[in-house]
Amino acid sequence: MFISTGHLTKIGSSGAKMSNRTVCREASHAGSWYTASGSQLNTQLEGWLSQAQSTVSPARAIIAPRRVFILGPSHHVPLSRCALSSAEVYKTPLYDLRIDQEVYADLWKTGMFERMSLQTDEEEHSIEMHLPYTAKAMESHKDELSIVPVLVGALSESKEQDYGKLLFRYLADPSNLFIISSDFCHWGQRFRYTYYDEAQGEIHRSIEHLDKMGMGIIETLDPMSFINYLKKYHNTICGRHPIGVLLNAVSELRKSGTEMNFSFLNYAQSSQCRNWQDSSVSYAAGALLVH
Repeated sequence: MFISTGHLTKIGSSGAKMSNRTVCREASHAGSWYTASGSQLNTQLEGWLSQAQSTVSPARAIIAPRRVFILGPSHHVPLSRCALSSAEVYKTPLYDLRIDQEVYADLWKTGMFERMSLQTDEEEHSIEMHLPYTAKAMESHKDELSIVPVLVGALSESKEQDYGKLLFRYLADPSNLFIISSDFCHWGQRFRYTYYDEAQGEIHRSIEHLDKMGMGIIETLDPMSFINYLKKYHNTICGRHPIGVLLNAVSELRKSGTEMNFSFLNYAQSSQCRNWQDSSVSYAAGALLVH
């Protein structure tokens, strides 16, 4: 278990007990949000991944990442900074994923992070939902693979900049991969968000236009433009703060002359809203390429 000699701040009502045993975060949403059967999950992932279309030409050689950072928003606890897990291992129905304790120790020493309790960790879904895909995609390198889960709170603009400055050196390392967990627009009265631009036609068209406006701004990799978009439209993008951290990390990396581009690859809505009683959640997937 990682033990810091500094002050330990835990978010949540209970945490992992200090012992000689490995502290594991259970796959708490398996069996409800996705299957708890390893074999069934493996089959599903193979099917979905086989349907994904590649956007780049076949590679002559690749450098496989050995460390995966996963930045997810906090849905259940108030958090004004970022938090690290109390666990050493994240369980999945496929195989266990080891947290990189060396990186965790370096991050903790900055004094910029809190420690979330095991209960808080297991109640949160934003990081867990990316673990099965990560495990499946990296299964041929699982013995060398480690993860760096980071729970991102409701950060101010200056804090998004601070975390971007901290994480950009990890983004610059080709042995690292970053996953940013986020949905897009949560529309409907149950989400208390019903923005509607009649000029776009039906409600779901207005939602798509709003989302794709934001996606286009993210593709410019300009953090201030994204902040201004959120201030103007208040789009309910749950991962807006992790996205902000990434955009600020990119801005720092660009100062060294590194060329990057971001492209969205897919977009979908859980349902098509046509009246005020409807609701939907939007989803978008994109990739940052470093040249």
